[in-house]
Amino acid sequence: MTSGPSRNGVQMAHIWPTWTPERDGGRARAETGVGTGRLRAGWVAAAVGAVALATTLGLAVGAVSLPPFAVAAELADHLPLVRLDSGLTTLEADIVWELRFPRVVLALLVGALLSLAGGAYQGAFRNPLADPYLLGVAAGAGLGATMAIVAGFGGGAGTGGATEVALPLAAFAGALTAVSITYVLGAVGARERSTASLILAGVAVASFFTALQTYVQQRNDDTLRQVYAWILGRLGTAGWHEVRLLAPYALVAAVILLAQRRTLDVLSVGDDEAASLGIDPARSRAVVVVAASLATAAAVAVSGLIGFVGIIVPHTIRLLAGSSYRVILPLSMLFGAAFLALADLLARTMLAPGEVPIGVITAFFGAPFFAVVLRTSRRAAS
Repeated sequence: MTSGPSRNGVQMAHIWPTWTPERDGGRARAETGVGTGRLRAGWVAAAVGAVALATTLGLAVGAVSLPPFAVAAELADHLPLVRLDSGLTTLEADIVWELRFPRVVLALLVGALLSLAGGAYQGAFRNPLADPYLLGVAAGAGLGATMAIVAGFGGGAGTGGATEVALPLAAFAGALTAVSITYVLGAVGARERSTASLILAGVAVASFFTALQTYVQQRNDDTLRQVYAWILGRLGTAGWHEVRLLAPYALVAAVILLAQRRTLDVLSVGDDEAASLGIDPARSRAVVVVAASLATAAAVAVSGLIGFVGIIVPHTIRLLAGSSYRVILPLSMLFGAAFLALADLLARTMLAPGEVPIGVITAFFGAPFFAVVLRTSRRAAS
């Protein structure tokens, strides 16, 4: 295929492999700021290395400190065709595999999903401040999960199959309801959804759903301890139950969102241009929003409310690696996984033997970051 008109050069960069920035002098990229979508091997290696480092530290550091290199050898010893003697005792190996590894894997999955959902929302709404929490999605998921807990579907080791299905589905229904209301309210009285209107709508929706959640809690005070522990965000796990619960939803959401990364590049430059290339903007955006809401709801169902991950990681990737969603989404998954695993490491070691809610850790880093992003966005808009 050949490239289209110069004003549509960005779309060609993402869809037509024969287009290159040099072919039109790079004008399209300069005009829109959208990158060429090349996922460089160096960034992939850095992201995989960050995940490996976060995993090793998460397994090595704790109430019983273990040598990081011995832990790395223990992990490598379980890979095919690799035989290494880690030097760990049987008790130390049990600490790695039975106590710490499920929690680290859960942190990796939750961080990957929240970061992926944040990047996808930003692309779907063409809004740099879009985030699962700022759009009210997490509040909606929280209300759904709270109602599931009150109804007796709180989850936990040894629970039945109905519980494993009910909690994430309740969170998903709440999340999808909240983001739909936010999306509609953000356009009331205006032809387009601006950054300010969308965020204000998200704040309003989040406040409303939080109020409903508080009402449900007060009417069922016997579940207050369980709900409040969940609201603060936690990754405590007694085994692999939470990981098994999250994994199917994570797989479905990740496959759908990664398959839509080229479409998000096209949507980022306008619905009219996307329609001219044969893409249905409304349908594509709906697919992305549903998949991102599923990712958020599944993460919230097992970890509670952990904020700011979906805005910190994608923005950092955008600033450092490029603005194409073919770059942002896969790197956000990997770096988001590493970020939350390291945040969980801080949460369980800062006040050992006590534990800080992981939501407090992410808010400590996320609130200043959000202020910087908001200030930068306002300057760009002016």
